[in-house]
Amino acid sequence: MLSWWNRAVSLLPSLVIVLSIAYPFGVLAVGADAPPFTFVVAACVLLGLRAIVRPPQWIGTLRWPAAVAIAMIGGLALLDSTIAAKAYPVVVSGGFALLFGVSLWRAPSLVERIAELNGDVLSPAARRYCRRVTMVWAFWLAMNTLTAAALALAGSVAAWALWTGFVFYLITGLIFAGELALRRLLQRKHTAA
Repeated sequence: MLSWWNRAVSLLPSLVIVLSIAYPFGVLAVGADAPPFTFVVAACVLLGLRAIVRPPQWIGTLRWPAAVAIAMIGGLALLDSTIAAKAYPVVVSGGFALLFGVSLWRAPSLVERIAELNGDVLSPAARRYCRRVTMVWAFWLAMNTLTAAALALAGSVAAWALWTGFVFYLITGLIFAGELALRRLLQRKHTAA
């Protein structure tokens, strides 16, 4: 009887991702017809959902960053709700940049933790590789945070939406695909050696 509920709940993480990707285009399409506060509320709801629709082992890790991000957007809304409406991609990217970056100082790195959660047993060389990948992600997400913030403050809504809703995901996908190809190449090389 609850199978429909279980299916709906299992689709929630995918729905949050789709809504996150669509968010900038929603601001662009509806922006003039809806008060900016509408998007501030939507951003805060998405942040809350991002924190709770994760696997149980990540909920504790993401709870406080999500609360801080919600507080940041809420505080910014008190100053300028139009800018706050465009802050969602900035705080998400900044939060993930911070998670990746902080993990470089508090071992294991985030990529190591993810690999270990997948059941991988990491050699010292694999740990070094994971650390380098963590650095790449921290750098990329920090650069995106700065770009998205600059576009939110000074650029047009169209340029901001294009960057945060398309270009960012395109580059992120290319980085992910490149890292996956490199990892497989290195694994084959290591296996052959």
